[in-house]
Amino acid sequence: MGHGHAHGPHHHPHHHGHDHRHEATAPLPAAFDTSVPDEALSPEQRSRRTLLRRAGLLGAGLAAGGVLSAGAGAAHAAPARAASNGRRGKGFLWLAGDHHIHTQYSSDGKYRVVDQVRQGARHGMDWLVITDHGSATHAKIGVEKVNPDIREARAAHEDTLVFQGLEWNIPAAEHGTVFVHPGKNEVAVLKQFETDYDGGVKGATDSTPANEALAVAGLSFLADQVRRRKVKDALMLANHPARKGIDSPHEIRAWRDATGTGDRQIAVGFEGAPGHQAAGLPKPLGMGRARGIYDGSPGANSFPGYPLESYRTWGGFDWMTATVGGLWDSLLAEGRPWWITANSDSHQVYADTAARGTGGDFNTDGRYPDPVYGGQIDVTQGDYWPGQYSRTHVGADGFSYAAVMDGIRAGRIWVDHGQLISGLDVRVSGGGRWATLGGALHVKKGTRVTLTADVALAGGPNWAGFTPELARVDVIRGDVTGPVADKDTFTAPTAKVARSYDIGRSAGTVRVTFDLGRVDRPLYVRLRGTDGNRSAVGAMGAEVDPAGPALDVVGDADPWRDLWFYSNPVWVLPS
Repeated sequence: MGHGHAHGPHHHPHHHGHDHRHEATAPLPAAFDTSVPDEALSPEQRSRRTLLRRAGLLGAGLAAGGVLSAGAGAAHAAPARAASNGRRGKGFLWLAGDHHIHTQYSSDGKYRVVDQVRQGARHGMDWLVITDHGSATHAKIGVEKVNPDIREARAAHEDTLVFQGLEWNIPAAEHGTVFVHPGKNEVAVLKQFETDYDGGVKGATDSTPANEALAVAGLSFLADQVRRRKVKDALMLANHPARKGIDSPHEIRAWRDATGTGDRQIAVGFEGAPGHQAAGLPKPLGMGRARGIYDGSPGANSFPGYPLESYRTWGGFDWMTATVGGLWDSLLAEGRPWWITANSDSHQVYADTAARGTGGDFNTDGRYPDPVYGGQIDVTQGDYWPGQYSRTHVGADGFSYAAVMDGIRAGRIWVDHGQLISGLDVRVSGGGRWATLGGALHVKKGTRVTLTADVALAGGPNWAGFTPELARVDVIRGDVTGPVADKDTFTAPTAKVARSYDIGRSAGTVRVTFDLGRVDRPLYVRLRGTDGNRSAVGAMGAEVDPAGPALDVVGDADPWRDLWFYSNPVWVLPS
């Protein structure tokens, strides 16, 4: 069946972006277009095509691979679905991107916009969001000054969609990415938003009810700009949510609910894995800090209910996402669409030789001078280039800004570290229908439902120069139990690892099939996979998660030695 069945849970309308459907979809990027010969591609386009071929996303699609049945766990040969020009049957174009990137227009940044975009394109990114820090200087001049650089980068890299956004100091909370669909008002809308609703600009960082209300008002402002067609679309994603413990469960729920559902929803998810992943590399060849720079402890504005281990990453992922039966699952168990992403948060890149340009004044100029050669390799930095380590893959209806935003809002997203896998196609089917990531399968009570996941393995070396091996795939299942009475709930008692599949391969394609049986109550499923190098019993015990990600060791957490992928959920809603 067509993907018309893959829409959100029953109390959320079909995700579509206003008049986006009428936007002309740009031609496919050259790397995707098989009519363009390899020799006609630029080096970065050729690199991108190699990644797409490896993922089985060009031409004939995923090759025949093993089937891991939920019954005996035995492998049988079976053909995987065909693809054409990156589309799986009536599926989607999977576009890799990064929504959290800094430049010389951030007080702690260094690179030009075009440097980040060029590196992102080289590392396989199809879309990027430039997110310089919200601040008085940025609100006053930076948000305007960066725009010509973004427009130049768009022209120079036609195969990469470059959004303008900013890193919002969420009033009463942490940071968040805010970005808008490009257009004549992109600067004006972002400038007014930052001036009126940024916690840093407004002196509204403390965890007070008034400041929490200001955050909700900011999201309502963005929804209003879309409704009035000042911009075609706007989205917010919370960044490094557990790092300081100041994103309380009730605040996350309030952001999610601030602007309604479906097309009007502005806040749609959070970083399942933060950037700054190289910060965990041990000294002397690294910073010797924590992955994501998650090495703090509770402060005056932290939510008192969070345990101390929530301030650390687990297998490089944020505690809210990494804990089976934790905060993310508590939102999914309510039937709330809330998605995870993974990003670079790229400020200063590990082992880079560039130094910040000298002269000028950031507060006066709104930017730093262009970078210069520093004369040495800098191992005291904790970031990677966009796409070098963390990737967010979005299922889009085509190659356009609107299609990427629609795909993000719809939750058609899976994320990976270190190119552990190169492609993922998830279908939950029953009653002659199917739904994919972020969607909901509506069936009659008692319908037999099956999850099928085609996983394209790494098939070649990542940016660290080795080919990762996928050791295992886990299917995580939870019941939809409805709205919680206490908005600060951060557990979901029914969520658990329902089945694990041993893979132990690094090339080709495997198919994982999980029988959900005859479904008589609403539920969701999501996927997780690992290279198997580090694992531990999950926070909720072995019955819930026997081999989840292990707590990362501060000062000794080489990110390349501990790779995971995660998918967003699919709901099954019987009636």
